[in-house]
Amino acid sequence: MRIKPRFLIGGGLIVAAIAYLIVIGIRSTSEYYLTVDEAAARQSELLGQPVRVAGRVKAGSIAWDPSSLSLSFAIAPLPPEDGVKVEPVSMRPQQEIKVLCKGQPKPDMFAAGRDVIVEGRFTGPNFVSADQVMTSCPSKYRAKKAG
Repeated sequence: MRIKPRFLIGGGLIVAAIAYLIVIGIRSTSEYYLTVDEAAARQSELLGQPVRVAGRVKAGSIAWDPSSLSLSFAIAPLPPEDGVKVEPVSMRPQQEIKVLCKGQPKPDMFAAGRDVIVEGRFTGPNFVSADQVMTSCPSKYRAKKAG
């Protein structure tokens, strides 16, 4: 029994459509985030474009207005992981990005010193207008050091 060409063409189109949807899905969900230092260095080219920036909420910078659902704060770079050489504070200028998020409730675990990922757009020098603020889990599970 011979397979008709229209079934081959139809099957090929279905396979191509499924492959296209998989590729588009992977591209849209595989977004990574920029660090505060990377975002600050590239902010002129990122102006007005959607960005994700990861940082740590700076102490004393949080202003929350529950009546207008307006949250503003500043984020600083995340500290280096264990085992990485740390430069003295005076040797490394501390970058900072100010964030304003309107119309969203404050995340439950949001606090000074907490790691966050901010989704939004650069609207000015070192300023991100955020659509969403996500906090990370406060605990890290690490093995005890022997000794």
